[in-house]
Amino acid sequence: MLATLDIRPLCKPIVLLLVLVCLASTAPLHAERETVLKQIDVPHNYYFREMYLPQLTSGPSSVSWSPDGRQLVYSMQGSLWLQTIGSTRARQLTAGPGYDYQPDWSPDGTSIAFARYHADVVELQLLNLASGAVSALTHNGAVNLEPRWSPDGRKLAWVSTRDSGRFHIRVADTAAMPLHGQRLQAERRNPDSRIYYSEFDHELSPSWSPDGNELLFISNPDSAYGTGGLWRRGLRQDDTAVAVHNEETTWKARPDWAPDGNRIVWSSYHGRQWHQLWLVHSTGGDPLPLSFGAFDITAARWSPDGRAIAYISNETGGLSLWVQQIPGGSRQRIEAVQRDYLQPMGTLQLQLADENGTAAPARLSVRASDGRSYAPDDSWMHADDAFDRQQARMETHYFHSNGSASLTLPAGPVEITAWLGLEHEVQTVNATITAGDTTTLRIEHRALDVPAGWSERWISGDVHVHMNYGGSYRTTPQQLVQQARAEDLDVVFNLVVNKEQRIPDIRHFSPDPDPASSAEVLLLHAQEFHTGYWGHLGLLGLDDHLLLPDFSAYPGTALASPYPDNATVADLAHQQNALVGYVHPYDAAPDPQNDQHLSNALPIDVALGKVDYYEVS
Repeated sequence: MLATLDIRPLCKPIVLLLVLVCLASTAPLHAERETVLKQIDVPHNYYFREMYLPQLTSGPSSVSWSPDGRQLVYSMQGSLWLQTIGSTRARQLTAGPGYDYQPDWSPDGTSIAFARYHADVVELQLLNLASGAVSALTHNGAVNLEPRWSPDGRKLAWVSTRDSGRFHIRVADTAAMPLHGQRLQAERRNPDSRIYYSEFDHELSPSWSPDGNELLFISNPDSAYGTGGLWRRGLRQDDTAVAVHNEETTWKARPDWAPDGNRIVWSSYHGRQWHQLWLVHSTGGDPLPLSFGAFDITAARWSPDGRAIAYISNETGGLSLWVQQIPGGSRQRIEAVQRDYLQPMGTLQLQLADENGTAAPARLSVRASDGRSYAPDDSWMHADDAFDRQQARMETHYFHSNGSASLTLPAGPVEITAWLGLEHEVQTVNATITAGDTTTLRIEHRALDVPAGWSERWISGDVHVHMNYGGSYRTTPQQLVQQARAEDLDVVFNLVVNKEQRIPDIRHFSPDPDPASSAEVLLLHAQEFHTGYWGHLGLLGLDDHLLLPDFSAYPGTALASPYPDNATVADLAHQQNALVGYVHPYDAAPDPQNDQHLSNALPIDVALGKVDYYEVS
């Protein structure tokens, strides 16, 4: 039945409902909501936030080796954990305040540098392994990321937005605290225009040469789009950066220099849709792939002896930690089956039901006694992109549940917020967690009073979802349908779209509803057409094929021409009986009198009858 369903009659009411809801409910709130870590002065915060800034995840997100190669320290659930390779027991090393990421073990084995997100900043911290004490390495109110010790332990390199608000590598002697350091390279404005990236060059993801005389990093001089390629340079002021390998990357490359000084491993999607591991000689040459698969492998780190690589993978959908032998390729998953916590913990068992008492899904936010957010070990944590600083100190973190959830939480009070779409009340419930015990809580959704006939006249839908685009996870249509159920969405349009060369969901496109659709959720694959000049289009209900190429007006490529313009793209989509809309047409209020680069074609295309809808938020 789903395979023969004509979805075009559904499109217009879905779009109209979206517009009406946004106009009626979000406009007054938007003025008070500001982006997370707003001190970063880089455009398109949703790209670097999802793909570069560390995120709160239930699974591991970054890893570092002990100097003897026997143990790993990694970030998981916003804390640092220590685990011996071959063991299934993990020991918690930090527990806030805030969330801890990107550990790097000192060469002498005594301490770990890491990044802590707390109170609207990201500062570097130092963990003393003997005492467990944490002290500040930086205190500048900026965003400080990716700390890396020099091989002799006397210097630290890291990425900071200090001074300019943009991402630059700094290097400091570790003798004096807090660290200030010197910028590795002078700030440079790129003479050509860029798409989605700052007009200023950046440096990301430092890694030391084995002799400690050079740094390897990602940078984008004279790159029109992408975060850039692999570069190396010495530490002296008169040294210049040398390109090792120039390709397009998007925030996740994170190269690591092998202990032998000859090899570099990094995450690349070159010629593919997903990040996998690649190798290149430290002096350049042709790169070769090291791993294969339709999933992401990121955050790779060489073992001290150069015979293994630890990395993070989303091959299971969520995040997992692996160690792979080089050469040979045998792999070992590092799983924290038993966990030794720093504080007394208990269990919260949640049961969700609808107004009829039947088990029901929900979006859940759980904040424990330590002020941090938690999720079940097998759930995917998500976060808002913005928040009102007069109402909260940090953005809301949440996860989706199919009707029940079990969480391990610190003892003490806990606050649970549950909601199920726009037709139910948002409920906040408080409980107390007892150490070593299980607290069971049942929450029943309460339906809102809606106008008579509402359910017969309207359906709830989202016309702009990217199943796989940024972020850390690998989502399947089945998982997307489950998320839609927890948001009480009847219809979801997954917009197949490129991010630079990648189009991760292209293999899922079909003019028919996705087979994962259920009686409650209709999942449809549509298209977002990207252009660097005219504004982005949503194409809903294409009845035959995706429009290819999927983008135009990309400088420095064979598709640099602004043709096809949006009017042409709209005509091609209308030939397939699709609806055409402008998605997020303006990042800010347009100012035609003062903006010399205002090229958005929405007004003209509306006048020409090319536009069926537009998004507001």
